[in-house]
Amino acid sequence: MVDLTVVIVSWNVCALLRQCLSSIAGSLAAGSSRSAINAQIVVVDNGSTDGSVEMVLAEFPSVQLIINAENHGFPAANNQGIRVARGRHVLLLNPDTEVVGDALSALVAYADAHPDVGMVGPQLLNADRSVQSSRRRFPTKATAFFESTWLQPYAPRRVLARYEMLDQPDDVVQEVDWLYGAAFLARREAIEQVGPMDEGYFMYSEELDWCRRFHEACWRVAYVPAAQIVHHGGKSSEQVVTARHIHFQTSKVRYFRKYHGRLFASVLRWFLLGTYAWQLGLEGAKWLLGHKRSLRAERIAAYRRVLRSGLQSKEPAMANPR
Repeated sequence: MVDLTVVIVSWNVCALLRQCLSSIAGSLAAGSSRSAINAQIVVVDNGSTDGSVEMVLAEFPSVQLIINAENHGFPAANNQGIRVARGRHVLLLNPDTEVVGDALSALVAYADAHPDVGMVGPQLLNADRSVQSSRRRFPTKATAFFESTWLQPYAPRRVLARYEMLDQPDDVVQEVDWLYGAAFLARREAIEQVGPMDEGYFMYSEELDWCRRFHEACWRVAYVPAAQIVHHGGKSSEQVVTARHIHFQTSKVRYFRKYHGRLFASVLRWFLLGTYAWQLGLEGAKWLLGHKRSLRAERIAAYRRVLRSGLQSKEPAMANPR
């Protein structure tokens, strides 16, 4: 019986993927004989063109590799990995991460000791080993209008502080609403009950949606800081900044349509489009004044693309995808 399947969805981050896979090998070796686990490693390559596939084949022959000709999106690719998983638990792990010490054994041990926990998340660290925020409460309607918009600096402190769980210590095991998607372990039994990730999201909010469905199925979600994983953050998405804006906000609208209704989602979508139109106007004015014109032109092009997208999903939100 395989204890753990690690699924890594990768797109054009060859060097970081190599580092991630090496850290997994180190973590598996770090486990004591009492806590040692056996693992299956699956890499789903989402259409990389930087030699990632060749690197995995040459340097990590034991890794199971799924090769997509194009980028299918993060949830869809994770679901491909989940379908071939043989482990009692499945760890979804970003390629821009490094596993610290025996974190993998620690996550499995916690899940095994708490059979009512369907999902377990580690403590994420920045490259300098400072703690990275990775725990969240479910977003409220107020959160939707402030998070990741130009209004965020003006948000009432209680809105985002509550959402980001800033009232809770970083070094204590605790139950949470949802976990940041860079790294979390899901129990196979829970996945079979809840179903796979909603592939209507291309990227962003898919882990929020999944955690919410875990809660609705009466599975607990836990944060375990004894397990630590370094997350370098956004190394794939930063290659396509405009698309990142579009996917983040489109996914946000999809989530709120799914759980708060079409009327609220429509109001939110038009509000978000309005913020981008406002920023477009500001950048245009600065361009006319001759202030850093190349930067302004780049932002103007990005905001125009966001507005043209309409922040609309390609398919309607499903209540409970299977």
